[in-house]
Amino acid sequence: MSARWIPAAGPARGLAVAQLVNSLGDGAYYVCSALYFSQVVGLSATQIGLGLTVAWGVGAVAGVPLGRLADRRGPRTTAVVLALATAASVAAFLAVRSFLPFVLAACAYATAQCGLAAARQSLLAGLVDRGGRTHVLAHLQSALNAGLALGAALGGLALHVGTGRAYLAVLVLDAVAFAGCALLLARLPEPGLDAKPGRAVLPDPVAPPAPSVLRDAPYALVTLLNMVMLLRMPLISVAVPLWIVEHTDAPGWTVSALLVLNTGAVMLFQVRTASAVRDLPSAVRTVRGGGVLMLVSCAVFAGTALDAPLWALLGVLLLAAGLQVWGEMRQSAGAWQISFDLAPDGRQGQYQGFFGTGVPVARMLGPLLLTALIVTWGPPGWLVLGALFLVAGVAMGPAVRWAGRSRPTAPAVASVKPSGPPSRAR
Repeated sequence: MSARWIPAAGPARGLAVAQLVNSLGDGAYYVCSALYFSQVVGLSATQIGLGLTVAWGVGAVAGVPLGRLADRRGPRTTAVVLALATAASVAAFLAVRSFLPFVLAACAYATAQCGLAAARQSLLAGLVDRGGRTHVLAHLQSALNAGLALGAALGGLALHVGTGRAYLAVLVLDAVAFAGCALLLARLPEPGLDAKPGRAVLPDPVAPPAPSVLRDAPYALVTLLNMVMLLRMPLISVAVPLWIVEHTDAPGWTVSALLVLNTGAVMLFQVRTASAVRDLPSAVRTVRGGGVLMLVSCAVFAGTALDAPLWALLGVLLLAAGLQVWGEMRQSAGAWQISFDLAPDGRQGQYQGFFGTGVPVARMLGPLLLTALIVTWGPPGWLVLGALFLVAGVAMGPAVRWAGRSRPTAPAVASVKPSGPPSRAR
């Protein structure tokens, strides 16, 4: 099993192990955090939702400047500092007992998490050659899901105990996990070091400043389309459970079964799915195929509102969830390649920070949007959501070609064509 989500020895393995360690803590945190904030801290559901919305909004804005910091000061050093900052923000939750401190701690947590994601992507870009990045990211995604699954099991034990001390232990575990992640990242080399030990190669002080990613309109469009497709994240964790409970006769354990299916499939098959992505043309095809699969998945989910025997209903739900996770894996693999190949050398941090804003925005707005669209509107809402996925997936090709025309010095980008065999230029 480990061979599937741990790459060969070297920097890529170090990144994967660090990912596994901190996702184990996060898995336990995700399972228990809502109950901790409500039962131990004493916050209402509205306060928790509002606080997290504000926090992920702040995190989304902070991603680009923290990514730029990684470009200037070194991605490994920045990633280590932000991993420690995440550990400190989780530890701060231990002392939170009212709404305002909760919001402040949550903002610190989301900011550090978004910055850490950008710095990690920049670190990977500096340690792994262009052709191998998507494959390594697939390993990291598998490690992420393995860690989340193990962490969720530990969180389940805390839920079973159901005491304040059990929830506090989960927060301590998450803080320790991020501290361990920082130690593992610190053992990796710092990209861009010259022959003099400990001296980083910084940009030429007389060179004109590179334009900000915020002025790169083609990349902004690619990021926006990816953001639409990332609505799949709250789909399986928020919208589908509510849909099953309110619109179908399926038993409650079906929610857990579908979550296990999603996590297990990514852990086992993400690396294999990503093997088809070698360059921008194959990445565009993979994202487009992911959009088609998610459209079909949404249509199948809509059909579960019809009266049917329980065994048929369960089968249709499993089919819909299977199509959804297949589309998810294809969309992820293609998006990774696109985000790296369209980012100029030396600016991976800020570009990955900008591209990564789709995750906090999906976490911030996705639950509200999907609840209104699917749970309230019903089957027509599923079809509208599926159409959004399809349009975003199909539109990715023209958007990437537009971005490619603005990067004439990047051979891998210039190889993107509307049709024809994929180029192997790197």
